[in-house]
Amino acid sequence: MKEQNQHCRKTSYKKVGYDLKLLIIDQIQNAQISINHASDKYQVSRASIYYWLKKYSTLEQKKQGMSKKDEIKKLKEKIEELEFVKDFQQDIIADMELITGVDMSKKSLPKTLADEIEKKKQNRLKENG
Repeated sequence: MKEQNQHCRKTSYKKVGYDLKLLIIDQIQNAQISINHASDKYQVSRASIYYWLKKYSTLEQKKQGMSKKDEIKKLKEKIEELEFVKDFQQDIIADMELITGVDMSKKSLPKTLADEIEKKKQNRLKENG
């Protein structure tokens, strides 16, 4: 007996308005849903969603007027700010360890950070004699 050939049905998708496109893109960019889940939920092809993501991101860059150089500069400034905060926090931990005599950093921080704090403590001890 021969099996009957089953025809593959092409999935039919509906047209999507601009507001719904933006909603879908926003949910994907905020990691609320995946592209596959959005495709199933809103009955839109994944290819369309990828196209919208590409189109939307360039549209968003034009809106913000931020070039790649500006974005890199902004990220470098953020890195400097975070490094300052990290150094400040390490200074506080080193001072507290010197005052209390308890090695908090070795127990609760990753080895690389604990080593940095230990160096700060040694420098403090040398400065204070």
